[in-house]
Amino acid sequence: MSRRSLLRGAAMTAGAVTLPSLLAACGDGPGGKGGNTVAVGSNASDKVPKDAYAAAFTAYEKESGKSVKVNTKDHNDFQEQINRYLQGTPDDVFMWFAGYRMQFFAKKQLLTEISELWSGFDGFSQALKDQSTGEDGKQYFVPYYYYPWAVFHRKSLFTEKGYQPATTWDEFIALAKKMKADGNPVAFCDKDGWPAMGTFDYINMRANGYEFHKNLMAGEESWTDNRVKQVFDLWRELMPYYQEGALGRTWEEAGQGLQKKETAMAVFGMPHPGTQFPESEREDIDFFAFPVINESYGQEAVEAPIDGFLLPKKAKNVEGAKALLKWLATPEAEDAYLALDPNNIAVNEGADTSTYSALQKKGVELVSGAKQISQFLDRDTRPDFASTVMIPAIQSFIQNPKDVDGLVNDIEKQKQNIFTD
Repeated sequence: MSRRSLLRGAAMTAGAVTLPSLLAACGDGPGGKGGNTVAVGSNASDKVPKDAYAAAFTAYEKESGKSVKVNTKDHNDFQEQINRYLQGTPDDVFMWFAGYRMQFFAKKQLLTEISELWSGFDGFSQALKDQSTGEDGKQYFVPYYYYPWAVFHRKSLFTEKGYQPATTWDEFIALAKKMKADGNPVAFCDKDGWPAMGTFDYINMRANGYEFHKNLMAGEESWTDNRVKQVFDLWRELMPYYQEGALGRTWEEAGQGLQKKETAMAVFGMPHPGTQFPESEREDIDFFAFPVINESYGQEAVEAPIDGFLLPKKAKNVEGAKALLKWLATPEAEDAYLALDPNNIAVNEGADTSTYSALQKKGVELVSGAKQISQFLDRDTRPDFASTVMIPAIQSFIQNPKDVDGLVNDIEKQKQNIFTD
C-alpha cells in the first residue's frame, strides 16, 4: 500500500518556545569535521527500539565503511531537556519529531537545513515533506516511521472475559465498568506528563472534530468554550474505571501491567505496549479504534505521530551527518530497523511490508482510512504551552476532576499570555 495514501492530508502548524533544559549534551561529535565517525543523539532508551537502531546503524557502517557512535539518553530527559543540548555541544545527528517540535528549533536557527538532500529523496509523500519543512519553507527533518494511537488490549484476556471492542462512547464506558468490576481496570499513567494527552486528543477530536482540535492547539479557540468543558466532562466519566496512582506510574509500567493482565486496555501508541511484551506474546496484542462520540465526526481522525532525524547547527561532522541522513531516508534503512521493531510502520513507500505483523497491517489500515491525522498534543501545539501549561493542567485534572470550570479558566489565562508572545 502506498505511503502517499497513508499520510495524505496530515496537518502541520507552527510554533515557537523555550523548553526546560538541564541535560548536558549527549556527545561532542567525535568524528570532527569530515571524520569517519558520526555521533547520533538517541532518545531510544527502551530495549526494542535501542536494539533496532543498533541494527540499522550497523547496516549503514557495513555499507559505508564509516562508524556511528550512538549516545543514548532516557527518552523523557532527552525530550524535556533538548534545548540546552542543542545550544551546547550536540551530536552530529539526533532523533526527534515532526511538526511544531521540529519547527521551533529551525526557527531558532539551531538546525541545519537539508533541502538539498530532500531534492534527491524518493518514496516520501508531499504530506511527509510538509511535516519535515520549517516555517521558512526549507526542509530540516528526515522522517523514519510513524505509529498510530488506539485502544490496546490482549486478545487472550478479551476472549477469556468475553469482552468486545467498543465502537461508541457508551459502549466504552460500559466496557471499562465491567473491566473494573472484574478486577482488571483500564490502564492509566501520567508520571511522564505526556501519556494522558493522547486520551484528551481523541476525546476532543471525537466530540468536536479535527478542525476544532487543530484550532484549539493553535491557540485560535478558547479553552473556556463549552466544547472543551464537554471533553473534560466526558473524560471524567472514565476516571472511576482507571487503575489508581496514575501520576506515580510511567508508561513502561502501564505497558507491563497490560502484559501481566493486571489491566485490561489502554489508550496508547503502538510501540508502548509492544516494547513491554516479550516477543513470544506480541501476537496477543490487539487494538480497536477510539470509539465514536459524535456521529458527525465518527472515527475519521487518527493520531499517528512521525519520528525521524535532524542535523543540529552545531554538528561537528556535517558531511558525515548528511551522508547518514541520506541513507536513513532509504527503504533499506527502514527495513533494517523494522526487522527488529515490529511496533512501528515505515513511512517510505518503497519499504518492504511483506513481513509486517498482523498488528502492523492493522495499523496501516487504521491510518489509511483516516480523513485527518494528528501528531499528538505536544507536537501539534507550541512546546512551551504543552510542557508548562498542559502537562500540569492534565495532571491537576487527574487529581481533581471535579473543578472543570476552574481548570479551563486557568488554561485559557496562561494560553493568552503564551500565544500573544
